[in-house]
Amino acid sequence: MIQDIKQDAAKRMEKSIESFKAELSRIRTGRAHVSLLDHITVEYYGSEVPLSQVANISVEDSRTLAVQPWERQMVGVIEKAIMTSDLGLNPATAGQTIRVPLPPLTEERRRDLIKVVRQEAENARVAVRNIRRDVLGDLKALLKEKEISEDDERRAQDEVQKLTDKYVAEIDRLLAAKEQELLEI
Repeated sequence: MIQDIKQDAAKRMEKSIESFKAELSRIRTGRAHVSLLDHITVEYYGSEVPLSQVANISVEDSRTLAVQPWERQMVGVIEKAIMTSDLGLNPATAGQTIRVPLPPLTEERRRDLIKVVRQEAENARVAVRNIRRDVLGDLKALLKEKEISEDDERRAQDEVQKLTDKYVAEIDRLLAAKEQELLEI
């Protein structure tokens, strides 16, 4: 029973790490990569769909993305969606291809992005700690129902704390790597 609770906690903490990695991949560093536009949605026949479902996104060179809509009438819609996104990009249309040049990062913008990355890291840490809190609550409930002994509860609490420390350290490692990447010129 305790083992099941710990395994569930480990899975949930791993999902928090994966979510944090996904957030980090959205924050651009100066190099073009297709995941930069992953979170952009466009209106397609009355519903919001991800950009990747209505166009082919590719890397043209290290500072330019190319977006090729599958339907001609989507060019304007996609261009507007990229322009109004929180990325601060200005797409340029050439026929049916939309080119998205990535401006070089200024020192000020790098500092802003580092603040955003640190906030995302803190959110991930909070998520891991919330999982720990839920698990400790489950252990207390088992103790109260006399399904486990106090010694078992104490050992399980220590193991859950070690698990929490491990995942928080992983978040810190990912944060440090992303900060380093952002500071590269």
